[in-house]
Amino acid sequence: MKTSKMLIVEDDERLQKMLKDYFTAQGFNITVVGDGSKAVDAIYELLPDIVLLDLMLPGVDGLTICRQARKNFQGKILILTASDDDFDHVVGLEIGADDYVTKPIKPRVLLARVRSLLRRPALPQQTESETLYFGKLKLERKYKHCEFDRKLIHLTESEFDLLWLLATRADEVVSRDELTKALRGIEYDGVDRTIDNRIVRVRKLLSHVQDVSKGIQTVRGKGYLFDSHAW
Repeated sequence: MKTSKMLIVEDDERLQKMLKDYFTAQGFNITVVGDGSKAVDAIYELLPDIVLLDLMLPGVDGLTICRQARKNFQGKILILTASDDDFDHVVGLEIGADDYVTKPIKPRVLLARVRSLLRRPALPQQTESETLYFGKLKLERKYKHCEFDRKLIHLTESEFDLLWLLATRADEVVSRDELTKALRGIEYDGVDRTIDNRIVRVRKLLSHVQDVSKGIQTVRGKGYLFDSHAW
């Protein structure tokens, strides 16, 4: 069984040690960085399976690290934040983070989130095709590749998985509960905005090449619908 590589970017030495000891005991290969200015280089050098990234760091803050790393890093990024402010969470997700956990950290909850991110999402099996076409939109599941009118759209893995899931259920309303279970491995609590924020991010990326207001529709009180005829 493959040992997952984890990079912990955290300057609090007590939390840093706790996370390192805990995840080492869980079988992870751990590297720790305490200075934000060294984080992006460490990510590119190690190419970890997942990064635990604190927001408040000396040198360079976590949001900047996330934004810079996402230019060439396709692994998972999970933000650790002491803030309950939705703004920080939304910005983190919009610039490429896959998930976030608020402090104080509960190790078992964090482990569950990490394992959920590292698992391949249980995407629907309605289609056996590895490539989907909708008008000018092309999705290739194997390579997590999205293009519109032959222009590459740079999506993170989690963003692509969301778009693929909706596309395989084209013209059908998919509830937030279904999306949360499939993509995050947890029950939707009626409050969590992670899926909604990810939808906003995908729409924003696609809007550079296409008006997607009709392509990915919000169905109030029910979920989201991918319109197969809007592309």
